[in-house]
Amino acid sequence: MLGFFAIGYFHTNHLKAQYRSSIKNETVLFNNIDAVLPFGKLDQYNIAVCTPDSNLFNPFQDQLFRYATVNYVGFKNFDEQVKYSNVVIVALKSEDLTTSFVEQLKQAERNNKRIVLAVFGKGDVLALLDDLKSPILWNTHLSDETQKNAAMTIFGGLSAVNKLQKTYSSTFTKGMGEATSQTRIQYSLVKNDAVNLDKLGKKIDAIAEEAIAQKATPGAVVMVVKNGQVIFEKGYGYHTYSKEVPTTIHNIFDLASVSKIAGTTPVIMRLTEQGVIDLNKPIGDYLWQAKSTNKKDILLKSVMLHEAGFTPFIPFYRNLKPGDVQRNYSTTHNVKVADSCYLLNNYYRDVMWPEMLNSEVKPVGNYVYSDISMYVMKEVAEHQTAIPMQAYVQDNFYGPLGMKTAGYNPRERFSKSQIIPTEQDTSFRKVLLQGYVHDQGAAMAGGVAGHAGLFATANDLAIYGQLLLNKGEYGGERYFKAETVDQFTSKQSESSRRGLGFDRWDPNVKNEYPSKLSNPTVYGHTGYTGTCIWIDPANQLVYIFLSNRVHPQVSTKLLNLNIRSRIQDAIYEVINEGKK
Repeated sequence: MLGFFAIGYFHTNHLKAQYRSSIKNETVLFNNIDAVLPFGKLDQYNIAVCTPDSNLFNPFQDQLFRYATVNYVGFKNFDEQVKYSNVVIVALKSEDLTTSFVEQLKQAERNNKRIVLAVFGKGDVLALLDDLKSPILWNTHLSDETQKNAAMTIFGGLSAVNKLQKTYSSTFTKGMGEATSQTRIQYSLVKNDAVNLDKLGKKIDAIAEEAIAQKATPGAVVMVVKNGQVIFEKGYGYHTYSKEVPTTIHNIFDLASVSKIAGTTPVIMRLTEQGVIDLNKPIGDYLWQAKSTNKKDILLKSVMLHEAGFTPFIPFYRNLKPGDVQRNYSTTHNVKVADSCYLLNNYYRDVMWPEMLNSEVKPVGNYVYSDISMYVMKEVAEHQTAIPMQAYVQDNFYGPLGMKTAGYNPRERFSKSQIIPTEQDTSFRKVLLQGYVHDQGAAMAGGVAGHAGLFATANDLAIYGQLLLNKGEYGGERYFKAETVDQFTSKQSESSRRGLGFDRWDPNVKNEYPSKLSNPTVYGHTGYTGTCIWIDPANQLVYIFLSNRVHPQVSTKLLNLNIRSRIQDAIYEVINEGKK
């Protein structure tokens, strides 16, 4: 009850995104013709980063990497090294800026490359850049802080401000740096007057370490974003209980049912606002195979609310026949469901999907959480777009947003070592699952399903959470109308707490869900593997917890110890203390 009354009731659609930076940015931006900076959609860029000394400029390079995939090159053979890049970001000390190198930059401009030059040191060298048509960022000195801030300015993690400067050349006769806005998450764990970061860290550390000591999970990552600033991110424990590989913030996790809101739901949001689908129309209007079933008249809105009367789940793997699964790839078995485990071709199409369509339906209107719901919505989306869902989310969301690891079947794109292992499967695949979806049905569907299959880092989820806090805008680009975000994330059911696809704060305060100090604006989702994301417009907060609590076998200790909710409450406790 304290959490409810302390914060009060807010309508989600009244709460607009609020970027608030506690960083004083000394970076001066010149020559930002056509507002090139901050960069917009990131999928159109192939970025090379050029520095004379990789070690010296490591903070700059690392900060850039938080936003985009970049290729590091040196000054030697500059022209050849950047040949296949359409964006070239150069960072150097003022004494390294020579007339010869400036000519190479001009040539790169003539080769239609977008150049961004970050100079650290004496400003008089800027006179060499009179004829350069590209954005120039300047700091009076080189430090870890100025490097990180310059990098964040390039991508909109930090705004540049108007600053009166000494005139060094005809290019800068106005002597005024150009202003930009923050458009992306800010990565800099600096002192924050509103939040006691030391206290926050100690509270989260204690709970996370308890989880590991009690073997609720071998490892975890916690990330907290407030007002567009990362105020906490940390990896705990190890990939497994053998303690060989530490868990880091860059590890990729199986998100389980978080896939429902970070994979399928944004697709449905986009198609709804485009008028491609209508949630008030029945399944039978979109799926031919459903027209002859008991599902033909069920509205899509009921499906999204888990009120369609579907069975919670079907254990498809228990119905496998001898010969359906084999250890080696063949022309008849090319659906890889784990290492050394292949399923009969078209098993989803020929067996699983028909079984779902013909499964029992109970009266519509009662809330029954069901994985079948999102299988159905994926089918609706793919039939309407003629695009596989994994391709649709990459092209329309993850790529442009800079969600670098988010996607399905990560072993096709990333090394095994980057991905956190889940269960030692003893009943179906009989192998350690690492980079193959834990959920059996999703695996049998080829790793791509509406309810599960998505993998990502905490950072990717943070971007998605901030996009929603921003009412559909991120990186200076609009992905959803604000009213679409409000519609899907607000309470839409008369019989449950649910939004459309999204889970929400439970008004029965006895349930303390998702945590006892959360409030009516909170929405998000949890995942079976030990994951969650909760977005809080009232506090401009994104909270992410990722773990592999199902390793080596499924355990309920994470739930019994209430780890995810207690960490969320610890965040609220520190934030609320800062308000006093």
